[in-house]
Amino acid sequence: MNDFKLNEMHFSALQELGNIGAGNAVTSLATMLGRKIDMKVPNVQVLDFKQISHIIGGPENPVAAVLVNINSENINGMMMFIVELEKSHVLIGALMQRETKELGEIEMSALQEVGNILTGSYLGALSTIFGTTVDMSVPYLSIDMAGSVLSVPAIEFAKVADSALFIESLFDADEGDISGYFILVPDQDSFRFIFGKMGLGI
Repeated sequence: MNDFKLNEMHFSALQELGNIGAGNAVTSLATMLGRKIDMKVPNVQVLDFKQISHIIGGPENPVAAVLVNINSENINGMMMFIVELEKSHVLIGALMQRETKELGEIEMSALQEVGNILTGSYLGALSTIFGTTVDMSVPYLSIDMAGSVLSVPAIEFAKVADSALFIESLFDADEGDISGYFILVPDQDSFRFIFGKMGLGI
């Protein structure tokens, strides 16, 4: 969003998109787990990538991240679902109904599929809102330090965007709270489309 000057109405619109998308994702998570999942009101902000790494525990904090590329007529860019590595054990343990202390091949495959479904649900909400198809790539799972994981979109979009839509969602499961982070990085044309559809020029 290098060239954009966003006002309070733009930020409010982005926060509403964050709420709707996260709500759609938590519904999918509840379906996967076969039980009710509560979600606190998401914390939605527009942040640069350095700020994001500090919010999720610092650049050296180990995380699991599922990345998908978005390629469609009106919305293009990248989306990530990130969970702190320690919390990923809770998430996969809840899904597999057993305690999980290590991420083996089966657990990593399950985590990749969870991220795929959650990001797909989020993007599906955007597709419905804006009446457009939103296609996403095969998901890519990365387990690394937060700073390294976030360097991928930071490098990819350095020329067109220095910040991203950051949605912190707190899921309340029986096994404990799980903080999940959605990061949406549309290119500038996508932001123009999104705000145009919402009646907000930029």
